[in-house]
Amino acid sequence: MVRRPDQKSVMAFMPMDSGLTVAFRCVDGVYGAVIAGLPAASRGARTRVPRIGIGDDEPHETIWNVTTDLTVAVADYPAPLAREVRGGGRVSILIPNGAGDGRNLRHDLELPASPTAIDETLTACDRPTVDPRDELLPEIEEDGLPRGVTWAREPRPRYPRTNYAEGSAILSCVVQPDGGLEQCVVESEFPVDGAFGRAALAAIDNARIVSPGETPGQYAPRMIAFRNVFRMR
Repeated sequence: MVRRPDQKSVMAFMPMDSGLTVAFRCVDGVYGAVIAGLPAASRGARTRVPRIGIGDDEPHETIWNVTTDLTVAVADYPAPLAREVRGGGRVSILIPNGAGDGRNLRHDLELPASPTAIDETLTACDRPTVDPRDELLPEIEEDGLPRGVTWAREPRPRYPRTNYAEGSAILSCVVQPDGGLEQCVVESEFPVDGAFGRAALAAIDNARIVSPGETPGQYAPRMIAFRNVFRMR
């Protein structure tokens, strides 16, 4: 554990014999999961898609943001991942082309149980240690919207006051019967001090989805997730 009250941060990290370090952190209210020690991403890459399997689950694609250090990546959905690994056990991480020449690199890890440490990071960011929404995440399509569902009014956040020329934020929300969005949560944002999550949340009120296969006003509740990309022009 690393606790830095002056920076409003707390981090639980696990260095591995394989050279990887897995960490979960809360920094001034922003939650994150980090993998360090990866093969360097190609310059200009914004994301990477390691395949991660936990326990007996087959590895599946996950999306991580590349940082200024090309050997470090931060997760799109850090809190669900933290809750899933807090009990320890087997974790498989497959990195496409991680061994070069088109060869994949696979790490089979045995994580120690760390509920107290990981829960401290979650609680510091007001994230629940148990969240039923986690069970809905596998149902979300790659673009964040269920099949057949489209935006009637896409969220259009304003660029926040920040020193960064670009950033991103991922939100998950529950669809209401009228197509509006409620119970929205900032799953992750990058950089952590760029205020991009707050800007994305502020644009939710006027956003609406449309589901052609359902009657307007009677849409079934479901969870969606989507990425907001900010670039200064």
